[in-house]
Amino acid sequence: MNEKLISLQEFFKLRNSLPILDARSEGEFAQSHIPGAINLPILTNQERAIVGTLYKEKGNQEAILKGFELVGPRFHSIQKEALGRFPVKKVLLYCWRGGMRSQILSWVLGMVGFEVFRLKGGYKTYRSFTFEEVRKIRKMIILGGKTGTAKTVLLQELGKNGEQIIDLEGLANHKGSSFGAIGQAPQPSVEQFENLLAEKLLQTNPEIPIWVENESRKIGRTILPDRFFEQMQTSCLIDIQKSTEERIRHIAKEYGSLPKSDLIAAIKRLGKRLGGLRTQQAITDVEEGNNQSWIANLLMYYDKTYDYDLKNHHNNQIIEMDFEGKSLTNQVKLLIETKKQCHD
Repeated sequence: MNEKLISLQEFFKLRNSLPILDARSEGEFAQSHIPGAINLPILTNQERAIVGTLYKEKGNQEAILKGFELVGPRFHSIQKEALGRFPVKKVLLYCWRGGMRSQILSWVLGMVGFEVFRLKGGYKTYRSFTFEEVRKIRKMIILGGKTGTAKTVLLQELGKNGEQIIDLEGLANHKGSSFGAIGQAPQPSVEQFENLLAEKLLQTNPEIPIWVENESRKIGRTILPDRFFEQMQTSCLIDIQKSTEERIRHIAKEYGSLPKSDLIAAIKRLGKRLGGLRTQQAITDVEEGNNQSWIANLLMYYDKTYDYDLKNHHNNQIIEMDFEGKSLTNQVKLLIETKKQCHD
């Protein structure tokens, strides 16, 4: 069998040039996986459940025999799929612990001429690495500001200007409010979010500050890693300020054309906090296409929430910056100049 066991560091060096195969079941893969991997399960969800039950009831040998009985008839289809998708016949491979499933798949592929690089310790090794990576000490600058101050736009422009950024909302597929999931792809699991975050952090220089948008601990259903969030709360925060009119225009541009049914559903989720009268007025405004009115209505709630969170949860230097009427180019220039005040 043309197989080589490799370390995680060797895996990182090879993955930019070779496809990555995940031998685990569809369910395990959907829950979390190494970003960029392709699922080629040696046991399906149902087969894995059968083998697992047999292992508990009758032991390892019976489970192995059953596993081969289930997957054996599919060896040829696995080989055909791999040959069709990876004609170069050279792949990286892992399963949960780097054990039997990846060994079997490596053997099956080796029989048709594949060169296989199998990750020692499997996905568990990778996951241990990413768990630690997202909890390391980082230099951060937090980009704050009330709803509608275009923090995400500014963050992206900072990235285009050579600054190190981490777009947490982009990784979470959620914009961080009751309206944040509208038009977004499904959110990753908490575990997969940490994998994605770790991959982004690996691309940064730890000696240089990272710009991060101010967020709550939860972004939709995704939860920020504990130590990462604690560092956000104790890092320098630049509080962007703009006029209410500018903020309303930005929100209207971003959300005004979204399906009314989705906007109304988001408003209803805030119903208890907004109160009955304000909720109904906002719904009516959405139905009538009066974007300025419903946005202004909701900003009263979001502004109070922001002021409370800033006062009670941020524990370090806050620099206020008034960007009213300034061009995007000028805003970014001022932010980069202000960076020195955060890390002198």
